[in-house]
Amino acid sequence: MTEKTILVSLEVNGKPVSARVPARTTLVDFLRDELRLTGTHVGCEHGTCGACTVMLDGEPIRSCLVFAVQLEGQRITTVEGLTKPDGSLSILQDSFAEAHAQQCGYCTPGMLISAQSLLNNNPQPSDDEIRVAISSNLCRCTGYQQIVNAVGMAAERMAKE
Repeated sequence: MTEKTILVSLEVNGKPVSARVPARTTLVDFLRDELRLTGTHVGCEHGTCGACTVMLDGEPIRSCLVFAVQLEGQRITTVEGLTKPDGSLSILQDSFAEAHAQQCGYCTPGMLISAQSLLNNNPQPSDDEIRVAISSNLCRCTGYQQIVNAVGMAAERMAKE
């Protein structure tokens, strides 16, 4: 017996996408398996680690906690969508690299999404505001200070542009 599928159409990283998926397909699985956007990581699958964080209409969400079919017509941004149009790193991504804000890299996509959402809404955040913005993303390698430094560095660089 074949599982019933539902057509879902949404915008991912500025491009319209459509696919037929089982109703139980989570957004993270849709992104990774259907669209081959593997930058969004699968971590705990319970919404606590933040590895699967993406932006839904500009706000960070856990893609493991929503079904793809719930997002019909919505706008999703993944870590792949943060790069510049020419494919080069964004200011935030470059700042993460320069500040050594990633170690194993597993949390990095979710951290970048959370940080970019913060910078979109608050271009000059304090260190405390940065810490609050990334507090829902777990990192077991960096100790967070390099991440805070990277977001602060990106804010300074963006202000100069």
